[in-house]
Amino acid sequence: MEQQNTPPAAAPAAAPAPVSETPLIDIEQFMQVKLRIALIEAAEAVPKSKKLLKLQLDLGVELGKRQILAGIAQFYTPEALIGRKIVVVANLKPAQLMGIESQGMLLAASNGDVSKLCLVDPGQDMEPGCVVR
Repeated sequence: MEQQNTPPAAAPAAAPAPVSETPLIDIEQFMQVKLRIALIEAAEAVPKSKKLLKLQLDLGVELGKRQILAGIAQFYTPEALIGRKIVVVANLKPAQLMGIESQGMLLAASNGDVSKLCLVDPGQDMEPGCVVR
Protein backbone atom coordinates (compact mmCIF):
# COMPACT_ATOMS: atom_id res chain seq x y z
CA MET A 1 0.00 0.00 0.00
CA GLU A 2 1.31 3.38 -0.99
CA GLN A 3 1.44 6.08 1.64
CA GLN A 4 0.12 9.51 0.66
CA ASN A 5 1.73 12.60 2.04
CA THR A 6 -0.89 15.00 3.31
CA PRO A 7 0.00 18.55 4.14
CA PRO A 8 -0.13 19.42 7.83
CA ALA A 9 -3.34 21.02 8.99
CA ALA A 10 -3.24 24.79 8.87
CA ALA A 11 -3.25 26.57 12.18
CA PRO A 12 -6.43 28.49 12.90
CA ALA A 13 -6.22 32.04 11.65
CA ALA A 14 -5.75 34.67 14.30
CA ALA A 15 -8.37 37.39 14.52
CA PRO A 16 -7.34 40.37 12.43
CA ALA A 17 -6.02 43.35 14.33
CA PRO A 18 -8.29 46.40 14.39
CA VAL A 19 -7.65 48.67 11.42
CA SER A 20 -8.58 51.88 13.22
CA GLU A 21 -5.88 54.43 13.87
CA THR A 22 -8.09 56.23 16.39
CA PRO A 23 -6.18 56.86 19.60
CA LEU A 24 -7.74 55.49 22.76
CA ILE A 25 -8.72 57.81 25.59
CA ASP A 26 -9.04 57.03 29.25
CA ILE A 27 -12.15 57.44 31.40
CA GLU A 28 -10.94 60.76 32.83
CA GLN A 29 -10.70 62.23 29.33
CA PHE A 30 -14.13 60.93 28.41
CA MET A 31 -15.66 62.36 31.59
CA GLN A 32 -14.55 65.83 30.46
CA VAL A 33 -17.09 65.69 27.62
CA LYS A 34 -20.41 66.99 28.91
CA LEU A 35 -23.30 65.44 26.99
CA ARG A 36 -26.73 66.93 27.64
CA ILE A 37 -30.28 66.66 26.36
CA ALA A 38 -31.45 69.71 24.39
CA LEU A 39 -34.83 70.70 23.02
CA ILE A 40 -34.78 72.28 19.55
CA GLU A 41 -36.96 75.39 19.85
CA ALA A 42 -36.24 76.91 16.43
CA ALA A 43 -34.37 75.89 13.28
CA GLU A 44 -33.52 77.67 10.05
CA ALA A 45 -31.28 77.29 7.03
CA VAL A 46 -28.03 79.25 7.00
CA PRO A 47 -27.94 81.57 3.97
CA LYS A 48 -25.34 80.61 1.35
CA SER A 49 -24.84 77.15 2.87
CA LYS A 50 -26.15 73.88 1.49
CA LYS A 51 -25.25 71.93 4.62
CA LEU A 52 -25.74 74.11 7.70
CA LEU A 53 -28.82 74.61 9.82
CA LYS A 54 -28.92 77.07 12.72
CA LEU A 55 -30.65 75.61 15.76
CA GLN A 56 -31.90 77.45 18.85
CA LEU A 57 -31.77 75.08 21.80
CA ASP A 58 -33.04 74.88 25.36
CA LEU A 59 -30.56 73.05 27.60
CA GLY A 60 -32.55 73.44 30.80
CA VAL A 61 -32.27 75.70 33.84
CA GLU A 62 -28.54 75.22 34.48
CA LEU A 63 -27.26 75.83 30.92
CA GLY A 64 -30.09 77.92 29.44
CA LYS A 65 -30.51 78.73 25.77
CA ARG A 66 -27.86 78.21 23.09
CA GLN A 67 -27.35 78.34 19.39
CA ILE A 68 -25.54 75.69 17.39
CA LEU A 69 -24.85 75.18 13.72
CA ALA A 70 -25.06 71.65 12.36
CA GLY A 71 -24.22 70.24 8.93
CA ILE A 72 -27.46 68.29 8.63
CA ALA A 73 -29.47 70.28 6.04
CA GLN A 74 -29.17 67.48 3.47
CA PHE A 75 -30.98 65.12 5.85
CA TYR A 76 -33.43 67.23 7.88
CA THR A 77 -35.67 70.19 7.15
CA PRO A 78 -35.84 72.93 9.79
CA GLU A 79 -39.55 72.24 10.30
CA ALA A 80 -38.90 68.55 11.05
CA LEU A 81 -36.50 69.44 13.87
CA ILE A 82 -38.60 71.88 15.92
CA GLY A 83 -39.74 70.26 19.16
CA ARG A 84 -37.31 67.38 18.86
CA LYS A 85 -34.91 66.42 21.65
CA ILE A 86 -31.29 65.69 20.80
CA VAL A 87 -27.97 64.99 22.51
CA VAL A 88 -25.37 67.77 22.40
CA VAL A 89 -21.79 68.30 23.53
CA ALA A 90 -22.43 71.16 25.93
CA ASN A 91 -18.86 72.11 26.82
CA LEU A 92 -17.36 72.50 23.35
CA LYS A 93 -15.56 75.81 22.78
CA PRO A 94 -17.67 78.18 20.64
CA ALA A 95 -16.71 78.31 16.96
CA GLN A 96 -17.50 80.71 14.12
CA LEU A 97 -19.02 79.07 11.04
CA MET A 98 -19.96 81.33 8.13
CA GLY A 99 -19.80 84.29 10.48
CA ILE A 100 -22.26 82.75 12.97
CA GLU A 101 -21.30 81.51 16.44
CA SER A 102 -21.96 77.86 17.25
CA GLN A 103 -22.01 77.02 20.97
CA GLY A 104 -21.91 73.24 20.94
CA MET A 105 -22.34 70.23 18.70
CA LEU A 106 -25.12 67.72 18.24
CA LEU A 107 -24.50 63.99 18.08
CA ALA A 108 -25.44 62.02 14.99
CA ALA A 109 -24.55 58.69 13.42
CA SER A 110 -23.65 58.32 9.75
CA ASN A 111 -22.49 55.62 7.40
CA GLY A 112 -19.02 55.64 5.85
CA ASP A 113 -19.76 57.88 2.88
CA VAL A 114 -22.21 60.05 4.88
CA SER A 115 -25.06 59.28 2.49
CA LYS A 116 -27.18 58.48 5.57
CA LEU A 117 -27.33 60.40 8.83
CA CYS A 118 -29.45 59.97 11.93
CA LEU A 119 -29.55 62.20 15.00
CA VAL A 120 -28.89 60.49 18.31
CA ASP A 121 -32.36 60.31 19.85
CA PRO A 122 -32.50 60.38 23.66
CA GLY A 123 -36.24 59.80 23.73
CA GLN A 124 -38.85 62.43 24.30
CA ASP A 125 -39.34 61.72 28.03
CA MET A 126 -36.03 63.28 29.09
CA GLU A 127 -36.03 66.95 30.14
CA PRO A 128 -33.69 69.53 28.59
CA GLY A 129 -30.43 69.69 30.50
CA CYS A 130 -30.43 66.04 31.62
CA VAL A 131 -26.94 64.55 31.72
CA VAL A 132 -26.14 61.78 29.25
CA ARG A 133 -23.76 59.19 30.69
